[in-house]
This record gives sequence, structure tokens and C-alpha cells, in this order.
Amino acid sequence: MEELAHLPLEELAAFLQEKGKNRFGDPKCVATSIQKAVRSSYRLDKVVEDSMDVILGTSIEVIRTFQKQIKEIDKAIKKLMAGLTHTLESIPGIGPVFAAGIIAEIGQIDRFDDEAKVAKYAGLYWRKHQSGRFTAEDTSLSRNGNHYLRYYLVEAANSVRKQVPDYRDYYVKKYSEVPKHQHKRALVLTARKLVRLVDALLRSHQLFTPERGVKI
Repeated sequence: MEELAHLPLEELAAFLQEKGKNRFGDPKCVATSIQKAVRSSYRLDKVVEDSMDVILGTSIEVIRTFQKQIKEIDKAIKKLMAGLTHTLESIPGIGPVFAAGIIAEIGQIDRFDDEAKVAKYAGLYWRKHQSGRFTAEDTSLSRNGNHYLRYYLVEAANSVRKQVPDYRDYYVKKYSEVPKHQHKRALVLTARKLVRLVDALLRSHQLFTPERGVKI
């Protein structure tokens, strides 16, 4: 930073022209602005600056490690899913990650009596007013349930609605029914609809086909 601040203006302008491949209309003006910004910026003490360099370098290495681990996990998920019946992956918009997440959180589908129990387990239901009136547009979604399963179902629903006309139309219909929280409400209701399909496919071990579909 110090070197940049005290670099001759002409030299900095020439450097910008070279590295910018003559794309700067007025390199001297740009160079002046850069030096002005550098001179007015807060200068760190040399010891602090060295410490910051170490911290930033370490953080970058940690990020790279996480990115590498994520890639390895994705490969492991794909390998694991390759040995299972691809019922959920047959739904357009649901790939191996969403399918693996949903299956892992649900476990054996037979432990649930019906799709309503699966939805409740995921927390995809609404609390009633004290009067008992049920209106999904002005009551809060339950905070109970398996948050991970709910996340996978909602994200999967958001992907499915973009590729399956029936889900797209359902989302649009629910979106237009209320004046506020349109996207959030429509997406959660679409996820609730998706639960019925997921439940049906897992119980029947069928593949989803647009022509035949599954009655929900």
C-alpha cells in the first residue's frame, strides 16, 4: 500500500494501461483516484499488518480445505446413491444431494403412517389460531420438526417447480392468493405438496413420469 501511494503517477498510469490492455480511457485520472484512496485509507501498524496477513492466509487455506471436503462429500453421496433405487431422482429438479438428504432424514418410510405424518415430522404444518381457524397466509409455520428435512424439501420444491408444470402452476396459484409473503408461503405449500409425491414414490418404489405421475 505504501509503495502504491508513493509510486510516480506516470509509472502507475503506465502500469494500469499495460495490465488493463489499454481499456482505461484516462489512465492518469484512474491512477490519481487510486492513490487518493490509498492515502486516505486507514493504515495498519506493521506488526498488525503482518498478523492480518497470517490470519487472512490461514482463512484462505481453511476455505480451500472446506471446498475440497465438500467435493469429496459430493462424490461420496453420488457413489452411495448409485446403489439405491433412484425413485426421488426421477423427479425433475431433484438431484443426488437433495435425494440423499431427504432419504437420510426420513429413514424408513414405513415408520410413518401416512404422508401427513411425514409432513408433520418435517415441520411443514401451520399452527391454528386460538379460535381454531386455519389460514396458512396469516399464521406462522410450525417451528417444530426436523429442520434438515424441511430444508431439503423446501429447496427441492423450489427446484421442482421450475421443471414440472404441475408444481409450477400450483406455486403460481398459491403465490397469487395473498398480498404478502407470497414467495415464502407459495414455496412452503409447494414443499407440502411435494411431500405427498415423495411419500408415494418411496412407498411404491416407483419412478416418477410426467405422463403417468402419481396421484396426490
